[in-house]
Amino acid sequence: MANAYRKAGVNIEAGYETINRIKKHVQRTFRPEVIGGLGGFGGAIDLSQTKIREPVLVSGTDGVGTKLMIAFATDRHDTVGIDAVAMCVNDIITQGAQPLYFLDYLACSALSPEKAEAIVKGIADGCAEAGCALIGGETAEMPGMYQENDYDIAGFSVGVVEKSKRITGDKVQAGDVLIGLPSSGTHSNGFSLIRKLVSDAGINYSDTYAPEPAKTVGDVLLTPTRIYVKPVLELLKSVDVHGIAHITGGGFYENIPRMFPSGLTANIDVLSWTRPAVFDWLKKLGGLQIDDMFHTFNMGIGLVLTVAPEDKEKALSTLNAAGEQPTVIGHVAEGQELMLVNVDEA
Repeated sequence: MANAYRKAGVNIEAGYETINRIKKHVQRTFRPEVIGGLGGFGGAIDLSQTKIREPVLVSGTDGVGTKLMIAFATDRHDTVGIDAVAMCVNDIITQGAQPLYFLDYLACSALSPEKAEAIVKGIADGCAEAGCALIGGETAEMPGMYQENDYDIAGFSVGVVEKSKRITGDKVQAGDVLIGLPSSGTHSNGFSLIRKLVSDAGINYSDTYAPEPAKTVGDVLLTPTRIYVKPVLELLKSVDVHGIAHITGGGFYENIPRMFPSGLTANIDVLSWTRPAVFDWLKKLGGLQIDDMFHTFNMGIGLVLTVAPEDKEKALSTLNAAGEQPTVIGHVAEGQELMLVNVDEA
């Protein structure tokens, strides 16, 4: 059976080797709530260990998208796993939920244990940064479905929050302050456009990145998505946060309004923070309009929090103490359309 399966393009022995390689990465992410270990048909969590009286489970699932194609082109696979985790846990934290566990799905044409280990190490790194356990996953070898060196990864995470403390956006009011937390760059969105801009300009990912000559274009574009879980959880201990938005696909225009009740919007001063150089580089590369940029990218702000004006200073100081660099980027206002101030000067 094994020989027949190998002839069909599936290497079972490579799967065994992969499991042995990733065990050490998985085990370092375990939390006290984890029951059992790696290798069962399902991962188990003892929810009673969370000590939450009225637990609400919050879940999120996502992938890395076509950013993976840059990993293929550069043969660098140690960061995209962090992206997979970040895209899920940053969504969960918007409701004030602490991520408990993560499951990954890795699909490929032919399994390379070394490559799979690099990917899963990145996933474990992301889980460790988010404080959640990597309790299982699936590695699927599917010859004929994917090209030889291609793969796809996706993830699923579950978090928990006390029912009375879940952030729903219902408390948001006109006059509330918007605090932005900086991104590390493009994160994991807009890469279909990014790849087209780079290709149309005749640029290779191994080329020097003009704003920072010590880096290549591939280095900059593969910078992993920031994970905001720990500083936000620290903030929630002392500040009543009214709303949180994770700035992903659709940029400012799509994501910020998602945390507001009907009839409220945001006024944002686009000169209130310093954008990473990659956004101006992309804008110039494609001759893009600034409005297109804010519709597509995070523009240097990965997470936006809404707090009452009287909580602004405490929120800023708490986030600073947690290692963040928060910036007041605007305020909540009555209206339907997001307003960007100073766009013409951006």
